[in-house]
Amino acid sequence: MEFRYLGNSGLKISEIIYGNWLTHGSQVENDIALQSVRAALDAGITTFDTADAYANTAAEKVLGDALKNERRASLEIFTKVYWPTGPKGHNDVGLSRKHIFESIDGSLQRLGTDYVDLYQAHRYDSETPLEETMQAFADVVRAGKALYIGVSEWNAEQLRAGAALAKELNVQLISNQPQYSMLWRVIEGQVVPTSAELGISQIVWSPVAQGVLTGKYLPGAEAPEGSRAADSKGGANAIKSFMNDDVLTAVQRLHPIADELGITMAQLAVAWVLQNPNVAGAIVGASKPEQVASNAAAAGIRLSGDVLARIDEAVGDVAVTDPAETVSPAHRPA
Repeated sequence: MEFRYLGNSGLKISEIIYGNWLTHGSQVENDIALQSVRAALDAGITTFDTADAYANTAAEKVLGDALKNERRASLEIFTKVYWPTGPKGHNDVGLSRKHIFESIDGSLQRLGTDYVDLYQAHRYDSETPLEETMQAFADVVRAGKALYIGVSEWNAEQLRAGAALAKELNVQLISNQPQYSMLWRVIEGQVVPTSAELGISQIVWSPVAQGVLTGKYLPGAEAPEGSRAADSKGGANAIKSFMNDDVLTAVQRLHPIADELGITMAQLAVAWVLQNPNVAGAIVGASKPEQVASNAAAAGIRLSGDVLARIDEAVGDVAVTDPAETVSPAHRPA
């Protein structure tokens, strides 16, 4: 495993981050989840990302149980707040001071830790003054419940405003967590250059495009049984934007590149996002332990300029690049 600094801070994280968005507490049984976390630790992964909304808080509990016997100082544990949780009442959502304060305490209890290394705004809350949100995050840091703050899927303008307030409050806003892959490049035009200027790193989710970049989905064919695209618990909905023949045909053109490098398609996809110097880590999930070890092997892979050009040619114009696709809900979700 290799490690990178997160933003303009002294915190180092593993290049490969274990995330449990669609798995723990929902898609996979708890024993498989525990085995997958063990596989991540064995592969040298030290950074773990979750959120209170994943499986309506169950994912945090599963992760906490999986890590309870590990040395806390050797881990970096990230979680998030914004989406509705619990009974999903009128204040159980968003980035108000009330919801942030109640959410951090719940997350710490479920994770079995006194603090998280990074506490993230899971989306931008247009219904709460940004000043209120950033002050609440600063107070969470001062209370010792989080060491750093981050955000997820904020656009360049929102990042700039948040960073300015963080500086005034003397806290460190060091990360943004966007979707990023060969097929989804919307952060490259505005978010990445703005983040680099502000000392903010990307910790990217879905580097394998929800599994599409493994090449297992073939144009014109049914999704394999047991795959994410065939999952009715949320996986199929998450992946559907990539499930069209133009995208799947383009992905098949990546096979010769991976084969020549002697790596899997998934490793190629994860290695590709790590070539971006503003990316500190790539979040990978797994429905089985062996997937973790395979994805972790992408750490440290360096792709030449020629290989990157061939990937661009193979993907062609199916990649989504419009910066306007970085968007948070206009209203808090119910």
